[in-house]
Amino acid sequence: MKLGINLGYWGAGMDADNLAVAQEADRLGYSVCWAAEAYGSDGPTVLSWVAAQTERIDVGSAIFQIPARTPAMTAMTAATLDSLSGGRFRLGLGVSGPQVSEGWYGVKFDKPLSRTREYVEIVRKAMSRERLAYEGEHWTLPLPGGPGKPIKLTVHPQREHIPLYIAAIGPKNLEQTGEIADGALLIFPSAAHLEDTALRHLRAGREKAGLTLDGFDVCPTLPLALGDDVSALADVFRPYTALYVGGMGSRKQNFYNQLAQRMGYEKQAAEIQDKYLAGDKDGAAAAVPQELIDSTCLLGTVARIADRMREYAAAGVTTLTLAPAGFTLEERVAGLRAGVEAMELAGLA
Repeated sequence: MKLGINLGYWGAGMDADNLAVAQEADRLGYSVCWAAEAYGSDGPTVLSWVAAQTERIDVGSAIFQIPARTPAMTAMTAATLDSLSGGRFRLGLGVSGPQVSEGWYGVKFDKPLSRTREYVEIVRKAMSRERLAYEGEHWTLPLPGGPGKPIKLTVHPQREHIPLYIAAIGPKNLEQTGEIADGALLIFPSAAHLEDTALRHLRAGREKAGLTLDGFDVCPTLPLALGDDVSALADVFRPYTALYVGGMGSRKQNFYNQLAQRMGYEKQAAEIQDKYLAGDKDGAAAAVPQELIDSTCLLGTVARIADRMREYAAAGVTTLTLAPAGFTLEERVAGLRAGVEAMELAGLA
């Protein structure tokens, strides 16, 4: 199992620290540094900035939002980043959610599975430097009856095959991800529930493609906090968990709420959502079970975190991405170093 680092969103007041965290992760031997985008900082700019100031660590998009770019533009960006970074780019994609897709990008959030499949097919075709022609439900290239003609990418990526990941939560999306991608980006992963909530669906998709999970990167992100008081550490992540389970998306389309239900928290997930959508964010945070937070984060001493890392490795995780908590650079760097120490203590390094 390898280690990754997730910088989250740029522009949250810790930009200089984010770069220092990425550079320290590079020095410590972390495998990949991921950056996110929603409706603030964009991913490609951040990743090019990080890639220019690191040496060995891969840089990855977690995620580039599918409604934000045409597939051909994403292929151009991926090829450029791979070239500029010397072959260190990983392309992570996701459909985002209905509020962002329709409210920010003006793109209808419909048929996300077929849209993702077509998007990936076009991106792969463009990055292979074939002349780009495609007929699908969502995209037709070139447009019929006009001056367009099949053209090919002029940039040569550093590698023939750029690793492609999909952020997936629901069973159908996970199955399709296993079928068409090289890796899966997971959130709120519980080692105890990983087989039922993710791996069996990914495996089914791989079988459709005549493949196994060998070589497929199972890549969850886990917040990490160091300390002796696990209960107090869990409280740090109550607002974060309540935001996703209670308020990320609409009442009918909240993928994180549905995931919490599949993990056995049906009643609690409903209560968190009811309170969050009613404006009671503190009540929603208080309603999050400590067990849910503890099972989807790395909390406690280095020894306790090492034990949890063994559980994730045994469950089938291949890249464990950390998001160290902290209000200062020193706290976040301490989390990075603790991750390496825990991996060594667990015998996984």
